[in-house]
Amino acid sequence: MWSGRSSFTSLVVGVFVVYVVHTCWVMYGIVYTRPCAGDANCIQPYLARRPKLQLSVYTTTRSSLGAENNVDLVLNVEDFDVESKFERTVNVSVPKKTRNNGTLYAYIFLHHAGILPWHDGKQVHLVSPLTTYMIPKPEEINLLTGESAAQQQIEADKKPSNALDEPVSHWRPRLTLNVMVDDFVFDGSSLPADVHRYMKMIQLGKTVHYLPILFIDQLSNRVKDLMMINRSTTELPLTVSYDKISLGRLRFWIHMQDAVYSLQQFGFSEKDADEIKGIFVDTNSYLLALTFSVAAFHLLFDFLAFKNDISFWQKKKSMIGMSTKAVLWRCFSTVVIFLFLLDEQTSLLVLIPTGIGAAIELWKVKKALKMTVAWRGLRPMFQFGTCSESEKMTEKYDTQAMKYLSYLLYPLCVGGAVYSLLNIKYKSWYSWLINSFVNGVYAFGFLFMLPQLFVNYKMKSVAHLPWKAFTYKAFNTFIDDVFAFIITMPTSHRLACFRDDVVFLVYLYQRWLYPVDKSRQPKWKSHSD
Repeated sequence: MWSGRSSFTSLVVGVFVVYVVHTCWVMYGIVYTRPCAGDANCIQPYLARRPKLQLSVYTTTRSSLGAENNVDLVLNVEDFDVESKFERTVNVSVPKKTRNNGTLYAYIFLHHAGILPWHDGKQVHLVSPLTTYMIPKPEEINLLTGESAAQQQIEADKKPSNALDEPVSHWRPRLTLNVMVDDFVFDGSSLPADVHRYMKMIQLGKTVHYLPILFIDQLSNRVKDLMMINRSTTELPLTVSYDKISLGRLRFWIHMQDAVYSLQQFGFSEKDADEIKGIFVDTNSYLLALTFSVAAFHLLFDFLAFKNDISFWQKKKSMIGMSTKAVLWRCFSTVVIFLFLLDEQTSLLVLIPTGIGAAIELWKVKKALKMTVAWRGLRPMFQFGTCSESEKMTEKYDTQAMKYLSYLLYPLCVGGAVYSLLNIKYKSWYSWLINSFVNGVYAFGFLFMLPQLFVNYKMKSVAHLPWKAFTYKAFNTFIDDVFAFIITMPTSHRLACFRDDVVFLVYLYQRWLYPVDKSRQPKWKSHSD
């Protein structure tokens, strides 16, 4: 008969499997559209008539356009071929209103060749902002010498007065366009809602046609490409790229853009949304599918690891075989990493799990200290028992391991902090302090895991470790290796993912080496020093 915990775990895994199957079914429904079976109520593609088309791109400071007044033509592609890919870079004049923290819009028209879009009843158009608002990244200076302060002041004079503490206008230097080229016949009674809002239909004789479906790929607009607009900017480059797109990919892209927009409505910043954009834009279809699968399993293993870790520590009554200093170090390092990622404005995809892990580590430290204090208070009552001997030997080996490590770690950490202070620029003293701590954590953090390995070696046992939680964390370690190449994160955090692989292998070797719990033998023997 299953225990309560096993039943709960099975329930979670079952829900996860149902969620994955449901997600796959929904994705299939997105990329596959049922064509019109008969002649009645069918909507034919206008592109099948092979019309001669022209692509025109205008800029204006107005969000709505009623006529051809107050617009600038920046790109005109005559004899536009929807099957031919192209990319062109043009210089765009920046109006005074935009330079004063205003917005500039691009109007993209697809119309018949030789006819102005305002005079063409069969034209289709979309509007896209070429600017967005972001808080400028704080300038970094040498904290001791104040180097670059003069240059910073000069740059500040060029910026709007509110540029350092309020969002200012930034230029999006790329505009990516697509046209759906499939000669697909839609069923008018079951039009997909996602595509329907991009469709414009006309009546030609007895048949209804849909005009070319024009689409603007907003996922290609990345934060790293943004350029801040100041009052001295008169022209900025704009790269207009075009490529055809299939119906399945179009629908998928629409859903992804809607998902990113929804995240922003829920409070995700432009930078957080940009991390998700990078997953879609910078990876191919196969790697994207792998990313979705890996992310789903990562979420499952994260939950199971947290659950089993908490369950293990809730039942634990003593610190036999557990390195108290290793527990303290894990807590300290996790909190420092969380503060560092917070200071670097890292993606919430990385920040949220780290924050949850930091909260759990703080709880574990509190419980470990309580058990240690309780054991020391009751030590005279058990001084002749096996439990007391095991506790004392665990504490002895823990202290001995940390003593040897301190000779190496403290000089390296202090030396690294001093070197970075002299040679590297930071936003503030707090930024330097957090970076110094986190560099020590990333560079030498794996050494602080050695006390637990040392205790395992001396006691010839690993049965005191939370192996269920450890196994789930180990799976996530290898999953993190995949995410390290996909999700944008600090380089030091990326390298730490691979460092954890080595630690996991050492623990796995000890698991194989010590399959029997030596501490349960009638007479406990330690390894000779």
